[in-house]
Amino acid sequence: MSAFNDLIHSEQPVLVDFYADWCQPCHAMTPVIKEVAQAVEGKARVVKVNIDKNQQAAQHFNVSAVPTFIIFRKGQVVWRHAGMIDKGSLLRQLQSASV
Repeated sequence: MSAFNDLIHSEQPVLVDFYADWCQPCHAMTPVIKEVAQAVEGKARVVKVNIDKNQQAAQHFNVSAVPTFIIFRKGQVVWRHAGMIDKGSLLRQLQSASV
C-alpha cells in the first residue's frame, strides 16, 4: 500500500482504474483506458488496480463496484466515477485535475 500511496501523492494527476478480472464491463473499458493513458502520457498517470489482489486499497477508497475510476492529485481524491465511461469524459476530468 505504501507504493500506492507514493504514486497517488504525485504532482501529476493519477487516474486509478479499480477493476476485477471477472468483470465484463472492466474488460470492455480496457481499450479505452489504454487510449487515455497514451493521450495523457507525460501529463498524467494511469494505473490499473485489481481489487481482488489489492483489497486493502479497494477498501480504503470505498470501492464497492467495478469498474471504479478515481483521479488523485497530490494524494487527494479530486473525482470518482463508478461504472463505464467514455474516453472523452475521462480526458476532460484528467485535464481539469491538471489545473
